[in-house]
Amino acid sequence: MDFIDLKILEYAESHSQEESQLLKELYIETHQKVLQPRMISGHLQGRLLSLLSQLTRPKNILEIGTYTGYATLCLAEGLAENGTLHTIELNEELIDFNQRYFQKSNFKNQIICHHGDAKALIPELDCFFDMVFMDADKANYCHYFDLVLPKLTSGAILIADNVLWSGKVLEEEIPIKDSETRGLKEFNKKVMAEKKVENLLLPIRDGLMICRKI
Repeated sequence: MDFIDLKILEYAESHSQEESQLLKELYIETHQKVLQPRMISGHLQGRLLSLLSQLTRPKNILEIGTYTGYATLCLAEGLAENGTLHTIELNEELIDFNQRYFQKSNFKNQIICHHGDAKALIPELDCFFDMVFMDADKANYCHYFDLVLPKLTSGAILIADNVLWSGKVLEEEIPIKDSETRGLKEFNKKVMAEKKVENLLLPIRDGLMICRKI
């Protein structure tokens, strides 16, 4: 998943703003207690999410895929005063975990958690978003993109994680059961063809697609 030399990555992290103590604790506990801890955003990607959020000062943020809440807390760092972050998670087993960290944070009154299928929940959210972070099931990225695009304000930022999928997106022959690789390739192609956004595919960690609504 990491395409950068380990020593270069460590150098980059050591010369980037330090993550908060709460984020450090969340990162460690995720690796100790949660399956597939590699899914967590981590220090470098987390600082990028925080920086993008602080640059745009979003009033409303939507996160699709909460996991243990690391990226959620990073994105919340840039919320405008009285801003709101809506985060959606399907896995009920993660709810108590991420809620515990949200309650410890300075953003506990600004984070609204939704539990269930994002495809059903997104249309019910009665607001427009200045920032969206997609990090849920990859097979449905195209569906999520279609649902959120009409809800983006002009100049809004949409970020999609894992769009390089450990390099699998380069494969021409995709196994029938590999719906996630297929979904990501379709999503990347869809974004390139969409005239309502400007985009940059950034090869950090497992690939971030960054889009700006025109």
